Amino acid sequence: MPDHFHWLLQLGQCDLEKLLQQVKSRSAKAINQRLQRSGKVWQSGYHDRALRREDDVRDIARYIIANPLRSGLVTQLANYPLWDAVFL
Repeated sequence: MPDHFHWLLQLGQCDLEKLLQQVKSRSAKAINQRLQRSGKVWQSGYHDRALRREDDVRDIARYIIANPLRSGLVTQLANYPLWDAVFL
């Protein structure tokens, strides 16, 4: 997705806020370096949703995987290079 990303992950003992802070920081540095620029890449904050039932995982994974198809980035999921997920 060109303007956001979805993750489906199991945190374990990890703190979500700290994890996202590290991901945003490291990816912003890499993106700015690659584009030979500086400045803000990510907006502040994030939206999270905790799954309550194990059987929700497959439905949520399918929703995430189908995003490029729904947005028109590809005409078939197989054409999206990141379509596969361990949760499916």
